[in-house]
Parts: sequence; C-alpha cells; structure tokens
Amino acid sequence: MTEDYIKAVAVIKGVAEAPRKAAIVASLVRNRTVEDALVILENTPRHAAQPVKKAIQSAKANLLEKGSIDSTSIILSKISVTAGARMRRYKPASRGRALPFEKVSSNILIEVVGKKKVKKADANKQQPANKESK
Repeated sequence: MTEDYIKAVAVIKGVAEAPRKAAIVASLVRNRTVEDALVILENTPRHAAQPVKKAIQSAKANLLEKGSIDSTSIILSKISVTAGARMRRYKPASRGRALPFEKVSSNILIEVVGKKKVKKADANKQQPANKESK
C-alpha cells in the first residue's frame, strides 16, 4: 500500500458460533466495500451474520478515528475466521452416564483500508509572502 491509504483492524474473540459456519458468512463479504458488506449482512439469514456485521462496524469506526478518511472508499482488505476456545461439557445420559461434548467458539479478524481525503490548498496561502509595493 502507498501512503495514501490507512488501515485499521478489529478483532472479536469468543463468538458463540462454529468457525466453519462463520467462515461461510465471511466469504460472502470478502473484498467488498464496507457499505456493500453491511447491506449483504443485513439481509443474510444466518446466525453468524450479526457478529461479522458488528466486527465490520467496529473496524470502520477504528479507521474513521485515525484520521480524515473518505468513507466511500473503505474496503474490506482482510477477513478471517479462526477457531476460538472450546469449552468441555458433559450431557447426562441414560443409566447414570455422562456424554462429553464441546461448545465451540470462533475469533473474527477484520482489516479495512481507506483512502485519505485530499486536502484542498487555500487560496490565501498560495499568494507570495514578499510582495513588492509600488
């Protein structure tokens, strides 16, 4: 990336969703603009769409805090879903047994890139400072 771009990151850990299911939702919005991604996630009927949407909104807010950014040029440059912590639990079964199972979670990492706003030069500053009087 050149100096005209600024990037920001947002990480959400411990989302109560299987990584495989959250990765399907993440692949829907990969390499899109933030506005398009939010519209897609708004209309996606999957449980994992809500945490991914919140992570994108958080990354966008982090980027806008860094400096003057053109909000229409914000792009999702990286989105990844990895396995989070697993909690081991037991479910009661017949004849006094206990059957083990794991509650899975996932970690969502979002990286957004935005273009800096171009500052317009003031007309007053462009005038030469050493004017000769006649």
